[in-house]
Formats: sequence, structure tokens, C-alpha cells
Amino acid sequence: MLLLLLKLNLVKAFPGGYDSERSHFAHLERSAMQRFLIVALTACLAVAAPSRANVQLPSVIGSHMVLQRDKPLPIWGKADPGEEVTVTFAQQTLTTRADDKGNWKVQLQPVKADGKAHRMTIRGKNTIELDDILIGEVWVGSGQSNMEWSLAQSDKPAQTIAAAKHPSIRLFHVPKLQAREPAFDVKAGWKACEPETARNFSAVLYHFGAYLHNELKVPIGLINTSWGGSAIEPWTVTEKSSGGMYNAMVAPLMPFAIRGVVWYQGETNAMQKNGMKYRDKMEDLIKGWRHRWGQEIPFYFVQIAPWQPARGGYPGEELQLLWEAQAASLKIPNTGMVVTTDLVDNIQDIHPKNKRDVGIRLGLWAMAKTYGKENVVYSGPLYKGMKIDGNKIRLSFAHVGGGLKSRDGKPLTHFEIAGADGQFVPAEAVIDGNEVVVQARSVEKPLEVRFGWHNKANPNLVNQEGLPASPFRTKNWQGGTGLEHNKAGG
Repeated sequence: MLLLLLKLNLVKAFPGGYDSERSHFAHLERSAMQRFLIVALTACLAVAAPSRANVQLPSVIGSHMVLQRDKPLPIWGKADPGEEVTVTFAQQTLTTRADDKGNWKVQLQPVKADGKAHRMTIRGKNTIELDDILIGEVWVGSGQSNMEWSLAQSDKPAQTIAAAKHPSIRLFHVPKLQAREPAFDVKAGWKACEPETARNFSAVLYHFGAYLHNELKVPIGLINTSWGGSAIEPWTVTEKSSGGMYNAMVAPLMPFAIRGVVWYQGETNAMQKNGMKYRDKMEDLIKGWRHRWGQEIPFYFVQIAPWQPARGGYPGEELQLLWEAQAASLKIPNTGMVVTTDLVDNIQDIHPKNKRDVGIRLGLWAMAKTYGKENVVYSGPLYKGMKIDGNKIRLSFAHVGGGLKSRDGKPLTHFEIAGADGQFVPAEAVIDGNEVVVQARSVEKPLEVRFGWHNKANPNLVNQEGLPASPFRTKNWQGGTGLEHNKAGG
């Protein structure tokens, strides 16, 4: 049969007939013709022979990776249906068989961070050896361009990149791709953090990881999966459906053991006029990822920065409404929010270059709420309540830290007050203990206050630790404080 197929192919290749091959190959040596026949026969055999699949791993499980300490460690992959697969790591050996679709998974017992490099062996019909594996803390960073923004694009790039020499920090950069169904793998690999590998890595995630590494003294694994300009919807998971970015850029990471997620996104949804609906979208995202990961992972996010270009920008009060929706997301258990109104270096640029402070502020939430470090002030002042005091309004805050103050030593800015007519006017605001007292001579019977309620907001109210207050309005305020459900651990 194989010879017949070969003959038919030669007839198609040489219209003069099979016997005329001599005229076409007269210039070839007999040995060359034999080699041609061998190659053709080998190709036919390869097509006809049944395939034997090697054991495969997703790329997130690879040499140089960091495995999450103190948590069960899922290890999974593909093989022939029914194939026996054995995983050996850290004095543990587990054996399983691939199911009828070729999927297999084992779960290693938790291991402690020990500062050593480990090896892992996966055996099936073939053997895979992974080396230089560290045990520590693993975090995922996701969102749109402000999360994707690299060290090379951020402030002090030359200095920061040159200092990015951390052999115990490992970086995993997921390429941008979408898929209709959850994918098995991504084309990426773990790399040790050094200037060349860190240069184009997420600046926010790098600074977050470097802060944790310095504080915890353990290896840190950072997985960046972000896409500039993306809305929240393509990243979301629900019980019935999943978005294209989730399918291609998040699903292949699951169920790799991680400690938590940091998220920086919202600019696109503000342009789409989502308003308070964004809070529900955040809950869908967080609950979906937690469900699919099988872990109640902490989820710390960044409140987007003020932005007002010469033309265009956020329509109406859409930025302020998104701020409120983000603050309302603090009511979701085990979440935290970083405020960035003080970090804008160019109000016409939607990408503030200071990503270092953003990363550190995310790290403060993690140290306090995930790692249970005491006496850490991890948030700036967040609006808690108000009471009318004659012709004044007293405002109270959560997260006052060591007390309230003006960031620049000047009178407090960006406070407005309104009476029954709802017309806001600039207000005088002074600190009185842990409260701020607001009044305006033209408003004898004040009813409401708003703070930083502007696309160009750059208010100066902070706590003694220098963390800024988030914008708010007192009327029908839906924002949270992060104290409703959160507690250490996770």
C-alpha cells in the first residue's frame, strides 16, 4: 500500500510517467534516489503510524518557577489517555493516570520556604526534569495599560532597571492573546529577575514584588497578565461564560497555587460610562477568579488616577463615578484599594510614571491583610461618615493612621459644600483631631460635601504616613473602607 502511494505521488510529480523518472533524475546518483525513496516512505509511515503523546506540562510549571509556600501544590498536564504519570518533588512522590481526554493532575502537600533550589521530575512515557525551583510567595498582576506599563516606560528607568538584580524574584510574562474557550497553555517561561528580563516587565508588579521580597525575605514569583486598553469584561469569569482574555491569559495559569492578585484597570470602563455598574463587574471578576482558582485569594486593586487631556478625556462625572464604584468594591471580602490622586506628574497623561509608589502601596495592603503584619498603616483616609454642626459639616474617616495632615503644609484643598439647592461652592476645611470640619460663608445650612470630585483632582489631605485620602461625596455614598469584612490571612 505504501509503495502504491509512493508510485501515485511520483506519477503526479512527473507527468511523463513513473518510468520517465530516469530522465528527470539522470543527473542524480543512485544513492541520492534511494535517499529520496527512504524519506518518502518514512513520511508515509509517520502519517499511518499511531501517535504516542509525550507527557506535557503547562509552561507556568517549569524550571526557574517559584512555588507557593504553605499551600497545596497542584501539578497538572496532558498525556495519552490512561497513561501513568508520576511526579516527584521535595521528598514526595505521587502517581496518577490521565483521564479519557488525556488530562492528569496531582496535588503535592504544602512545603516551606527554605531558600534552596529544588528539582522536580515528571515521568510518563517520557521524563521531564525541572530545576532551579524556589519556594516562596506567588502573585498575579492583571489589568490594562497602567499594569502593563513597563520599567522602561516609568520614572527613573535607567536607575531602576540597573538595580533590578534579584535572583530570588522570578518573572513570568503572559503574551497578549484571546481565545473562545479556556486554553491549556501560554507561550511563556519563568525567568530570574535581572535588568534585561525586568526592563519590559510590569513596573507596578515589579515594585510590588520587590517590596514583598525585602519585607518577607523569601523568593517571590510574579505573573504578569495584562493588556493595555482592555475593559474588565474580557477578563471576567462567571458560571455560564468567560471572556476571551480570561480564556487565553488567565485560564492556562489555573490552578497554579498563588497567594493573591493585584489589579489595575478601569480607565476603559470609565470611558464606556459604566458608572456604579463597575462595582458589580468587579464582584463578578473577583468571585469568578476565586471560584476557578479554588482559592479565596486576596484581591488588591488600584483606584485609577485623575486625567484631563487637552481634548477629550472622561465624559461628565464618569471618572468620579468609577472612583465610587471602586471604593464600593472594598465591601467585597478580602480586598484592598490603593489611591493615586497624589501621583499624577502630568494630568494630560493617563499613565502616571510613578509606578514605584503604586507597587509599594499595594504591598502595604498585602503585608497588613494577607501576611498579618501588625502596626502597618496600609491605606490613606477613606470617608466614613458626616454630621452637621450648625453651619459646618464634620467628616470622619477610617485609616487616619497617626493622624490627619496636609501633604504640603498648605490649607486643605478640593473640598466643596452645598445646601438645599445642591449647588457646590469651594469650602474651607480644617483638621480637628481625626476629623475634618468644612464650611463656606455662603452656605448657612450645609447638607452635603464632596472632596476631590474632579477629573483634575490633586487634593492634599493625607494621613501622617503620607497616604492620600480617596475622593468621595457624602450624599448617597456607596463606598467602603476595607474594614467591613477583611481580616488578616489568606
